[in-house]
Order: sequence, then C-alpha cells, then structure tokens
Amino acid sequence: MGPHPAVAAIRLAVRRVLHDILNAQPASPTPPTPPERPLVLVACSGGADSMALASALAFEAPKLGIRAGGITVDHGLQSGSDSRAEDVVLRLTALGLAPAESVAVQVGRDGGPEAAARDARYAALDAAAERLGAAAVLLGHTRDDQAETVLLGLARGSGIRSLSGMAAISGVDGRYRRPFLHLDRQTARKACLVQHLPVWDDPHNTDPAYTRSRLRHEGLPALEKALGKGVVEALARTAQLSRDDADALDAWAAQAAESVCDAAGLLECAKLYALPPAVRRRILRRAAIEAGAPAGALFARHIEEVDRLITGWRGQKEINLPGKVVAQRQGGRLVIRQG
Repeated sequence: MGPHPAVAAIRLAVRRVLHDILNAQPASPTPPTPPERPLVLVACSGGADSMALASALAFEAPKLGIRAGGITVDHGLQSGSDSRAEDVVLRLTALGLAPAESVAVQVGRDGGPEAAARDARYAALDAAAERLGAAAVLLGHTRDDQAETVLLGLARGSGIRSLSGMAAISGVDGRYRRPFLHLDRQTARKACLVQHLPVWDDPHNTDPAYTRSRLRHEGLPALEKALGKGVVEALARTAQLSRDDADALDAWAAQAAESVCDAAGLLECAKLYALPPAVRRRILRRAAIEAGAPAGALFARHIEEVDRLITGWRGQKEINLPGKVVAQRQGGRLVIRQG
C-alpha cells in the first residue's frame, strides 16, 4: 500500500524540484563524495506547509544523493520565539535533516511589519545558504499563498508584475524554490496529520492587525461566497499568465533601453515617448532602481509621475522618489539621480 495521496503529492513535488537542482549542478566525471554532494535547505517555520516540505525533503533527498538540511528563522516578535525556534530545530533533526539551525534576526520597520519581517527573513536565509554552501533553499508557499499574493498586488495597483505573484524559482542564481505553488494549503496540512508531524500555528496568521491575515480569513472566503469555489485556483492561474506576459515585456524593455539613451547614457524623452507605455514604464522603473530607489518602495504611482515628464510635459518640477532619488526633465533628456 502506497503513501496517503497528500503525502504522495508533496513528495512528488519535492522530487521534481530536486531533479531540477541536480540537473543544474556542474557535471562531474566521478560521483561526488558525501561532503561534496549538493546541500538543499528547507526554510521551516514549524507550520504545516514548511513541516510537510521538510518531511518530503528528508524522504526524497537521500534517494538522489542530496544532503538535506533545515533553517528556521527566529524573528523575535513574540514571547518565547527563541524556544519555539529551538523546538523546530529538534523536529528537523528528528526528521534526519543536517545541518538544522536556528537563526535569530532583528526586524526593522521599513515598509511595515510584514515587509520588514520578510526582508529580515530572506536576508538571514541568504546568509545561511552562502555560509553553508547550499545549492538551493526550499520554501513552503502554497497555491493559497499565491492567491493571496495576487490579491494583495491587485489592491496595491502595482501593475502586471505584482499580479504574477511568487515565482517557482527566484533569488540569486535561482536559490529559492517553491515546490508547492500548485498544491493547496489543505494538502500540506493533511500530509502532516497522516504522518503525525507536530505543527505550530503562528498566531500572526490569524491576527486581524495583519493585512494578509485579514485577506486569508475574511477577504478570500467572501470572494468564494460571492463567486463560488475555484477562486484560489483562478488567481493562481492568473499569476502564471501574468508572469509570462511580464517576463516578455521585461525582455522587450531590456532591449529597448539601449536604444533610448544618448552618447552620455541619458534617457532621450522623444525616443521614450515612441515606445509602448508598458515598455517605457519598465525602463523608467529600472532607471529609478539603478539610481538608488528601493524596489519594494517604488510603486506604480511613482512611475506614473515620472512618465508624465515624458508624455505630459508642461514644465513640471522634479519628481521625488523613494531612496532620495529625483527625476527631472532637462533639455529633452530625462535625468534620474540621487537628490
């Protein structure tokens, strides 16, 4: 008798990702010795999604000659968070993951509590992956998380890139992998239940003070009540379609960017004006980021204001952007620089 369908589904998802990671490794004439075998880490909070992912990694990795480890991040935002992090390390160790470590971080305030915690978490995971020489870090985001991300992007009005949600592969050199984007949250929870894996439900996930929590427990259920079942699946499909379109437009913009600059590297307004708006605004966004504007704080409204320097020029003053970056039109050129 085979494993429970939920367990089989998560193992298959992880197996496919591990095969992709192996295929991306440099070819070796001889089988690597244990210390040289690729290391794959799982980022584990102790919740159902990441515990299901950790168990699947522990099961599949040895069969493929991959070392499997785990990292849990202690954000220090709740009383006793250090003890919970150590408990997660014990669970990861019990699954056979090594190394299994807890990393404490200090969460700032930039961008709000959720964004600040996310930035601190990824910085810690990046540092751990580099220190341990990990080939990849697996993240337990599910189809439900993807649907929430799409809706949050829609609410911000940040354009098609924000509607594309989370990528299956992201980070430096494709470090982050999300095997569960096509699986629902209930599948992961069921896999933990049938395997008797203890899970920790973060109270922040039900705290209405957090936007994503309100969306999860109020917004999405209201949409499903009004529109019927299938909203989550439809939003996940929207993410993939949007990502394909956004990738194509990004590639177009990258090519066009070289043709709209003068000999000094300044953007020429007339040439920018001739481009389709979706391409032009991508060029403007990239120029602002290169000048020092933080990508996470640069919203569609900022780029629209800069775009009006090209399409609605009437002698406007300079536009102030996040990161103390300013954009201004000077003699038919668009100058984006540190103020």
